Amino acid sequence: MGVCGYLFLPWKCLVVVSLRLLFLVPTGVPVRSGDATFPKAMDNVTVRQGESATLRCTIDDRVTRVAWLNRSTILYAGNDKWSIDPRVIILVNTPTQYSIMIQNVDVYDEGPYTCSVQTDNHPKTSRVHLIVQVPPQIMNISSDITVNEGSSVTLLCLAIGRPEPTVTWRHLSVKEGQGFVSEDEYLEISDIKRDQSGEYECSALNDVAAPDVRKVKITVNYPPYISKAKNTGVSVGQKGILSCEASAVPMAEFQWFKEDTRLATGLDGVRIENKGRMSTLTFFNVSEKDYGNYTCVATNKLGNTNASITLYGPGAVIDGVNSASRALACLWLSGTLLAHFFIKF
Repeated sequence: MGVCGYLFLPWKCLVVVSLRLLFLVPTGVPVRSGDATFPKAMDNVTVRQGESATLRCTIDDRVTRVAWLNRSTILYAGNDKWSIDPRVIILVNTPTQYSIMIQNVDVYDEGPYTCSVQTDNHPKTSRVHLIVQVPPQIMNISSDITVNEGSSVTLLCLAIGRPEPTVTWRHLSVKEGQGFVSEDEYLEISDIKRDQSGEYECSALNDVAAPDVRKVKITVNYPPYISKAKNTGVSVGQKGILSCEASAVPMAEFQWFKEDTRLATGLDGVRIENKGRMSTLTFFNVSEKDYGNYTCVATNKLGNTNASITLYGPGAVIDGVNSASRALACLWLSGTLLAHFFIKF
């Protein structure tokens, strides 16, 4: 930045040059004193973006003139302000200390600052480096995405901060400790599976402030598979229900068939009800003609699957076993358990 970049009036450019000559501080070449203890500025000053930075310089009664400079720009000379930046103010100007403050610090304030003094003998300087830390901030992250099972997925999470933040991806939709973690801006998943769907959390951390956290949801489409379909036995005149449960994304649509005939609610005294993953076929008054095999078909845009379910009555043979025999076996088992119970006690 030029010498006159922060000055009130153009004529002060000449004064700046004169002041540099007075302090014998050539542009970009700080003068070093043989006395390492005087003047003494602080070590590196580290502040967070938006906070205030205080620059202190220890002096003594030998000083006749004193100034703070930022690179080639004079900020303050004694009590006179040379900077037009309203954030720069003088805090202390005493025989032992000369301090200024920069309010609402930003990254462009980072750099070297010089405390320059004039004594009866010769000029001396001391330098401090201002370090500005910036909390992590995620600037760009992938949007929620829907893919088919077996596809490849790449998620992006770009973050800024000082120091440069560490970016970490974590799968949230699994039990603690089981989700994989990736320490990279990019998360790549090849041949994605249905159990890899859910929320993925991107965290940007640099220890300046709390991590910045954002989430991305991955939806994995897959064809239906029937997870539950059970044969049901019921007597004539009673209410019978066949149920069929299917898992799928998108959610499956259900159809019921008896042989080659598609069933519909209201026909032949039946009702079909679909709720989420479950479909039920209800017979309000079972008759002999209702007994038989029924097919539940689950369909979505990726495919379909089906299962055969039997509605049977007393005495029917299911999987090679007579239903009445099953009932007798259950009664015999119950009686045996009761007998053992009474004998024991």
